Amino acid sequence: MPLANIDKLNHMAAARGNPFRVLVVDDEKWVQDIFRDFFELTEAFDVDIADTGEEAIRKVSSNRYDLITLDLIMPEISGLDVLATIKEITPHVPVMIVTGNATEKIVNQAGLLGACSVLYKPLMLENFISELMATLSR
Repeated sequence: MPLANIDKLNHMAAARGNPFRVLVVDDEKWVQDIFRDFFELTEAFDVDIADTGEEAIRKVSSNRYDLITLDLIMPEISGLDVLATIKEITPHVPVMIVTGNATEKIVNQAGLLGACSVLYKPLMLENFISELMATLSR
């Protein structure tokens, strides 16, 4: 990650007085690890992980987040159902969809339910950082 982007993220967090709280919702351990490693590159983020949709809903119900990344294709409960519930609980928290194999129909439904953006796996780090900074600047 370019140093300028780390500085900007740190400045954004410092200006608000605390790190951005981020919830990563994905059932794949390797994806969780990549997100955790990325968010821990800077002191601008405090990252939390949810393995399942049910866990994500519990965490959103009892914690405050500034941003949520959400996989759409997960076992047990669909990402769309999780998104709808998250938006009922915290309508103003931005939710970035990060998916590897969702259909165009599912992606469109996510937009209608309030997702702020959709990124496709494998993620290009530069694209993710740009979208992250734009989302947190809103």
